[in-house]
Amino acid sequence: MRKLKKNWGAYLLFMVFGALFFLLITRFLTLQITGEAEGRDLAAQAQAQYARSQILEAERGKILDRNGEVIAEDTQTYKIVAVLDENLTTNEENPRHVIDPQTTASTLSEYLDLSEAEIMEILTQERKQVEFGTEGKDIPLEIKQQIEDAELPGIFFLQDLKRFYPNGIFSSHLIGYAQPETTEDGMVKTVGQMGVEKNLNEYLEGKNGELSFETDARGYLLPGGEEALTKAKDGHDVYLTLDKKIQTFLEDAMSQVSDEYNPGNMFGIVADAKTGEILAMSQRPTFDPDTRVGLSENWYNQIVESTFEPGSTFKTFSLAAAVEEGVFNPNATYQSGSYDVLGQKINDHNVSGWGTISYLEGVQRSSNTAFAKLLEQMGDDVYRNYLDDFGFGQMTDIDLPNEAPGNILYNYPIEKVTTIFGQGTTVTPLQMIQAETAIAGDGKMKKPFVLSKVVDPETGDAVYEGEPEVSGQPISADTASKVREYLASTVTSEVGTGQPFNIPGYEVAGKSGTAQIPDSQTGRYMTGRSNYLFSFIGMAPADDPELIVYIGVQQPDLPADEISSIPVSKVFNPVMLNSLKYRNIQPAEAPVKENVTVEDYTGQDPQSVKEKLEGEGLSVEVMGNGSSINHQSNMHDELMAGERLILVTDEELTIPDFTGWSYRDVVKAAATADLELNATGTGFATQQNLTANTAIDQSQPLTVKFETPEETRTRLSQPQGEDEDELPQG
Repeated sequence: MRKLKKNWGAYLLFMVFGALFFLLITRFLTLQITGEAEGRDLAAQAQAQYARSQILEAERGKILDRNGEVIAEDTQTYKIVAVLDENLTTNEENPRHVIDPQTTASTLSEYLDLSEAEIMEILTQERKQVEFGTEGKDIPLEIKQQIEDAELPGIFFLQDLKRFYPNGIFSSHLIGYAQPETTEDGMVKTVGQMGVEKNLNEYLEGKNGELSFETDARGYLLPGGEEALTKAKDGHDVYLTLDKKIQTFLEDAMSQVSDEYNPGNMFGIVADAKTGEILAMSQRPTFDPDTRVGLSENWYNQIVESTFEPGSTFKTFSLAAAVEEGVFNPNATYQSGSYDVLGQKINDHNVSGWGTISYLEGVQRSSNTAFAKLLEQMGDDVYRNYLDDFGFGQMTDIDLPNEAPGNILYNYPIEKVTTIFGQGTTVTPLQMIQAETAIAGDGKMKKPFVLSKVVDPETGDAVYEGEPEVSGQPISADTASKVREYLASTVTSEVGTGQPFNIPGYEVAGKSGTAQIPDSQTGRYMTGRSNYLFSFIGMAPADDPELIVYIGVQQPDLPADEISSIPVSKVFNPVMLNSLKYRNIQPAEAPVKENVTVEDYTGQDPQSVKEKLEGEGLSVEVMGNGSSINHQSNMHDELMAGERLILVTDEELTIPDFTGWSYRDVVKAAATADLELNATGTGFATQQNLTANTAIDQSQPLTVKFETPEETRTRLSQPQGEDEDELPQG
């Protein structure tokens, strides 16, 4: 019995160990056959345990101007960190943590936009490692090197890529900006947020690469381990039609006017008249794409995305329609002042009008009545077709997001009449530029575009190229030529509203505008001297236009003595002039006369000398009724043709009519005749106290008032009786 019990125990142990061995063999065979455990691939798990990888970051593509000048690019920057954990220092001779916070703070305050006290507060935190906030990021290489040269223990730098906009405020709403975003897989990449950066993000963003390799448990490379390299694919480079030089002209002029007049809004566009390429585009308010300062004030591209009533600049295209239809006779006359539309009066800006004037003068004076009568002759339906042909009420399909189509308000008789002079109907600045290319380009209208080409940086091949595109032909070449001639007269005519936009040496053809602004609260138009959108759209040279410039200034703070076109001209004129010179468009040649050498004419007959020198190109003024010259303003000098020489005779001093003389010439005359001069203002003489062409005594003081051309235009535009006080006559 005892033996049976003993055998039974051994049998039980055998059965247990047998079962365990069977389970082990089964598990082993299962792993061998399937290669899986609990649904997991063991080979893949082992590979993952020993495999390591490193992300190779792709560089975002550059944005460049038409000449390859960088507008936006990725740049290497650095972030500064401070190690505070003493345990990281294993060798006291080579400390790896901040050992002297005071010295460190004092040194870093010289390079970071933080005070020594602020840095001390950061360095004395109970943390292992600290950063320095925004002020410790985006540190350029040269600053990094200077800090490293200071050999501060515990101060280290982490490398980073940053989107950099080297030109600051530079067509910011067109370019947009890009910033880092964290993706679903935890990666950080730069993504466009607005403008070209957003619209062309698929071209600009690259594709990260990867370097993978195998290591042992301690992280050492395994002998014979596999390595794999997937190269990063950098983003494509985007070339725009913008010209950095012309864009800079525009930005500088707009900033100056913005500072001087504090307008509610401004916009400016420069376009190639022959191709439709946008050479410059800007607006105010604007923002700095690096810091985003100012973005909250105006976050959308108003040139593309917003619409407005254009005012009298729209008469450009109404005139073109009238000329094409053969109803515009520049010499025909009409009664200016007002026009009746079913009992509603349409007035000229001079409510009483200018009497019976020619239609050309009506264009020059920007008469609403003239254009209302032209609509009557054309017919409503005919003119409506021209609005479509010029592209109004339709998107231009420029390569920018969120373009607005505008709205042609043309349902009722009053709306049809107001539309012809730019009120009620809304447009975008881009539509105005597109329509203007038809006037400039012999009737062929060009689609505006900003994207020149997209280039693969690896191959240098263009994957996209922008080309000039004819978007319509609303008028004939002959009509376009005549319209340019008529528009040029608005600038050169003594009654033209475009006089402030005259540029010496270049003939400008264009049209000014004063557009009413709807009040969002009342639904009515705003009132007040400055509550308008003042604008000018023009081209030059008028006979064969190269450039179109369109400037709008809304609600500027106008001085009491300044007309509304002045702020606009302070942008248009320098931008057009500098851009023409930059593109080597030569001014019209004027006769060139050689300098005249002035001799000593003392004792000679003044009239004979005057006749001789005026024949050589000088302007000679004789002061006195004597028979011989006693004094002269210049002697043994070379004067340029047109310069003024003063001759004073030996008897009975006379005073000239100084009207139109420059300040410099009046001072010269007073000094030569030994007269006491009291001058007020600057510019050119407009009034004097001593009666012209009369004999005077040298003891009598001379008082002369001067005005700039702008001040004179303002004064002459005032109703009679509002002129400033006259100087007392002597």
